[in-house]
Amino acid sequence: MSLEQMLLQAADYVGVFVFAVSGALVAREKQMDIFGYVVLALMPAIAGGTIRDLVLDVPVFWISDSWPLYLAGSAALLTFVAERLVSKSGVLLKWLDALGLSVFCVIGAAKTLAVTGSPSAAVVLGVVTAVAGGIIRDVIANNVPLILQREIYATAAVFGALSYLVLEHYGVAFSQWWAIGVALLVRTIGLTTQLNLPGARR
Repeated sequence: MSLEQMLLQAADYVGVFVFAVSGALVAREKQMDIFGYVVLALMPAIAGGTIRDLVLDVPVFWISDSWPLYLAGSAALLTFVAERLVSKSGVLLKWLDALGLSVFCVIGAAKTLAVTGSPSAAVVLGVVTAVAGGIIRDVIANNVPLILQREIYATAAVFGALSYLVLEHYGVAFSQWWAIGVALLVRTIGLTTQLNLPGARR
């Protein structure tokens, strides 16, 4: 395994962990028990990648590598134990979610492109990898999913996946890392400027 592959594997694990913490923070807000923490931690951490792998008809990633399950479970337990130390969880939730979104959209796009060779499929499944788990998390918690709000959310995942395809096409070194940065930048702009997509006029 090359250095770049090792770094991307580490980034994938970080994405799993921070997405799991974001799910556990939602459980905290809803005052759930420890089982609720684990369930809501697992949804954003593994659900999007599971859907992607099922669509691609390849082995589901957490079956061949159990580390994502361990990381998600650990994130849930740590958040549960340290919940009193967590302040401003709503703000923390959005930033952790932004980091997980940025990592997962690019890794999902890269895996899809490697399996199918289709750029359009890579963008779609890159976005699915990034947002599907969060949708399931929010639906279980009876929240309006972030993707259905007017925030710059799925748009950031689209930018991340597209930038990866462009950079990879031109053979730019560390293309996945640059694309993760693009997605995170777009999401950060949305969070810090309150920039929203147009909504329906009343």
